[in-house]
Amino acid sequence: MLRFKSLGVAFMLIINIIITIVPLFLVPTNAIRSIPKTTPSTIQLYGTATTNVQYNEAPEYFNGAQCTTTTASIIHVAMTLDFNYLRGSVAAVHSILKHTSCPENLYFHFIASASKSPRPEDLTRIIKTIFPYLGFTVYSFDDSLVKDLISYSIREALEDPLNYARTYLGDILDPSVTRVIYLDSDVIMVDDIQKLWSVSLTGSTAIGAPVYCHANFTKYFTDRFWYDSSLSSVFEGKKPCYFNTGVMVMDLVKWRKEDYRGRIEKWMKIQKEERIYELGSLPPFLLVFGGDVAAIDHRWNQHGLGGNNRVHSCRLLHPGPISLLHWSGKGKPWVRLDAGDPCPVDELWAPYDLSKHSKQLL
Repeated sequence: MLRFKSLGVAFMLIINIIITIVPLFLVPTNAIRSIPKTTPSTIQLYGTATTNVQYNEAPEYFNGAQCTTTTASIIHVAMTLDFNYLRGSVAAVHSILKHTSCPENLYFHFIASASKSPRPEDLTRIIKTIFPYLGFTVYSFDDSLVKDLISYSIREALEDPLNYARTYLGDILDPSVTRVIYLDSDVIMVDDIQKLWSVSLTGSTAIGAPVYCHANFTKYFTDRFWYDSSLSSVFEGKKPCYFNTGVMVMDLVKWRKEDYRGRIEKWMKIQKEERIYELGSLPPFLLVFGGDVAAIDHRWNQHGLGGNNRVHSCRLLHPGPISLLHWSGKGKPWVRLDAGDPCPVDELWAPYDLSKHSKQLL
């Protein structure tokens, strides 16, 4: 685990030490039996930028002797894939594989927009090239499911329909998948994902996530919402707390049975008419699940590392143990590293980056 108890110069020194030793003591020794030579695989990606991205093939990871290989032992992980965040997604998958003791028990469910490039079938080829030993499926997400429900937000990136794909996991994934861990593409895991998978979701709780009850919950909704008792009464009798939807354990049986997709869509329709919040896909989750989330240890979402909406805003790590680092916010580690102006925490992301990139005119 990582522990940080000081700031300033001391913090910088600790960061440098950690960058050197983290790969040595965080990797389960029984998870890696052999590592093949990395074979560069050149993949052309076309999108909003003309970028030639070259990835190294990820090492092959094997289960430890204690791992079982039954259907019940499979850990399902869901993430989205798109052009702008692909490099982050690849690093996230690499970190998960590297730190779990049973990597062969993982199965990834990638959700990609049907209307964007690279297309889902191209992304399937790309992921297979980088991770030839990975169990995964790339699903095609129909943007029209949610496009008309999305209202404008404080930041254009938050209006991307793919941000709302997590709402539709109960429909996208096969009914045989009864539980899934949803992760954003800008995370790095430095602990065994089996620990996160094993958290208990009891009673009526359909999701588990780190909750932050010290945060000012009222700021996530407009005065229009709080002044209208027919709306704000949704929290009556509850103690709602903020939680970040970038890391969630989801009970898909309860999700489907209780029609949480429909409940979230209902609030999105109200938002279109009443303007009750300013952010994107987070507030509908807060409205539906606020006060009814299984609390998971904060170590599983050290979020906010991307800073705020300023061009360059660095954040420090919070004190205490860390199992997952999350670059939520505007700044992404691969962008800042490429620009030669990284934040100190971005150096913790770099060891999991499998790309070799160069920008050039086509």
